Amino acid sequence: MSGRRIGVMGGTFDPIHHGHLVAASEAQVRFALDEVVFVPTGQPYRKAGYEVSAAEDRYLMTVVATASNPRFTVSRVDVDRDGPTYTVDTLQDLAAIFPYDELFFITGADALEQILSWHRADEMFRLAHFVGVTRPGFELDGDHLPRGAVSLLEVPAMAISSTACRERVAAGEPVWYLVPDGVVQYIAKRGLYRHREQGAVLGPTEHVVSE
Repeated sequence: MSGRRIGVMGGTFDPIHHGHLVAASEAQVRFALDEVVFVPTGQPYRKAGYEVSAAEDRYLMTVVATASNPRFTVSRVDVDRDGPTYTVDTLQDLAAIFPYDELFFITGADALEQILSWHRADEMFRLAHFVGVTRPGFELDGDHLPRGAVSLLEVPAMAISSTACRERVAAGEPVWYLVPDGVVQYIAKRGLYRHREQGAVLGPTEHVVSE
């Protein structure tokens, strides 16, 4: 059976923004992906000290944001899993769902600098090819990475961040054109980010493309 090429875009998506969507679209074209599966985290492993929005809110924002692209889908594998979210668990679950397909895990290129410290890192590279999305001018020393296991993809729109979007909402500033229109409306309807104290993120999450 001929397998497909499946992109996996994992992230907190709090909120999902145009940088995530452009990165997924660019990866889809560059690597001839048949589908890109967005996977909102359940309980992010590396954000235990940061108040992340409810998983269901982040899942629904991701559904709204991706609905217009027929090659984009959204998975609940992490949202429905108990305990912390580890990338290796996500990839194992998706490998079981797509047993004949090749997986391409899309992540921030800066995260690749710490990737060998991730939970069961060796297994991850056996389960998927890694695509490191980078901003223009970013240089990665990939000597520590398995040969042939990682490709880099430059995406200018990655200058957008979820942190900046949350801070703008908290300050009463607009996020139009930073996030999809439907997500702007969802944030307003649910009152997300308005009364949140700004806490520090404890380090790069395993699962985010651009925070």
